[in-house]
Amino acid sequence: MFLTDGNFLAVLGAACAVTLAGFGSAKGVGMVGAAASGVTSEDPDKFSQCLILQALPATQGVYGLLIGFLIIMKTGLLSGGMLDISTSAGLQFLCAGLIMGLTGLVSATHQARVCVGGINCIAKKPEALVKCVVYGVMVETYAVLALLLAFLINNGITI
Repeated sequence: MFLTDGNFLAVLGAACAVTLAGFGSAKGVGMVGAAASGVTSEDPDKFSQCLILQALPATQGVYGLLIGFLIIMKTGLLSGGMLDISTSAGLQFLCAGLIMGLTGLVSATHQARVCVGGINCIAKKPEALVKCVVYGVMVETYAVLALLLAFLINNGITI
């Protein structure tokens, strides 16, 4: 059955990492961009400050893409001949992908909420940008931890 096929599970893991983290980043960047548009319409000089805060939720999508890429590299999919992957190894790849994908999805949307607050803050006090970025980066910590765990799981899988 294809649902227990190791190759299918590995590709599914890569797809989960890329897609879920990408969804979170897209939603997060959109949320912050909407708030930033309002601020820059009132004061165009605040564009660069708003852009910094908008870029923060984009990183989870990059982390998901990295893990997805590492999974498909290790499985041989990019070299044109995918290796024969056991169900056990496929499940490990799926777990690595889900760890990154789900954490990226959740952390990017929560980080966006923090960054929208930062946008509102710099609308009134532009000198508070660094403090607002620090608040956003605190949420990023958990995406980085998921990236590390997914990377370690991927590297520990023997095919």
